[in-house]
Amino acid sequence: MNILVCGGAGFIGSNFIHYFLAKYPDYKIINFDKLTYAGNLANHRVVENDPRYTFVRGDITDLDALNEVMKKYKITHVINFAAETHVDRSIHGGAKEFVLTNTLGVQMILDAVRINNVEKFVNVSTDEVYGSLALDEDRFFTESTPIWPNMPYAAAKAGGDLMCNAYFVTHKTPVIVTHCSNNYGPYQFPEKVIPFFIFKLLKGERVPVYGDGLNVRDWIHVRDHATALDLLLHQGVAGEVYNIGSDNERSNLEITKMILEIMGFGEEKIEYVTDRPGHDRRYAIDASKIMALGWKPEYTRAEFTRGLTETVNWYKNNTDWVENLWDKKRAEMNIFQEGLEKSNAQMTSAA
Repeated sequence: MNILVCGGAGFIGSNFIHYFLAKYPDYKIINFDKLTYAGNLANHRVVENDPRYTFVRGDITDLDALNEVMKKYKITHVINFAAETHVDRSIHGGAKEFVLTNTLGVQMILDAVRINNVEKFVNVSTDEVYGSLALDEDRFFTESTPIWPNMPYAAAKAGGDLMCNAYFVTHKTPVIVTHCSNNYGPYQFPEKVIPFFIFKLLKGERVPVYGDGLNVRDWIHVRDHATALDLLLHQGVAGEVYNIGSDNERSNLEITKMILEIMGFGEEKIEYVTDRPGHDRRYAIDASKIMALGWKPEYTRAEFTRGLTETVNWYKNNTDWVENLWDKKRAEMNIFQEGLEKSNAQMTSAA
């Protein structure tokens, strides 16, 4: 395979590239990334001199650039991680960039895949496109669950998913869509909850928990996500949707308390803050369809403490990685943080 990895400088894309280069000595990886604030080439220092790895800076909304890279490197397979993903940014910072990348960008990749006769395209999406489940209902998201997103981020991702279905039905474009639960592991940008909390605690600060903290998410280790995508690139059926999850539902408060315990802190480090607008209550994945193909996670619910401990230790042992990232992105992050704090103050005042 000659694999074009769109968004390969981000969290999940980076881990996928490391996994594939370690497992497949004859495969070549082309990392195509715009390098937005969350993209970080430092994630690939361990592979940047590998002759099987090439980085190309580019934007997935640029069809000419996609066609050029696919032709030049004789791409056989494409996997797309490129996305605007931070829910708070889509709420407080405007949704335009989310629609451009998550919907239009996917459509441009679909066009390039069709033009260049690529064998298979996997579009990596999210369980958030399904909307929300109630805390007290015994129900899970399946591949047939109607798409009903509640957040601008999720709506933009749903737009890309629907484009994939339309291109398969209309053009027979060989595309697969995946809906995965919350990922955790190394190289995650520290705006997301687990690394964000870890670094606040390392600085001696309190960690903010939205509302009552009882919102539930299904957590999967990023390496388990990579093994699932590996299986789908090789055995997944074009036109199909596959849910990916490890049956590991945890409330935000439970995650917070686990991090506190691992790092040796008590609950006095928790600060409850005004809930996020439209905050989905529960996500839960039924992954039986992909498991029927032979996939299963290493980090099951029983192994979550081990996986979370390893993740905490990775960030504690790689503080230079995050500090260098903050130095480069501090201006952008400060602007966003100021906007978030202003919005939260307005909501508190209105209440």
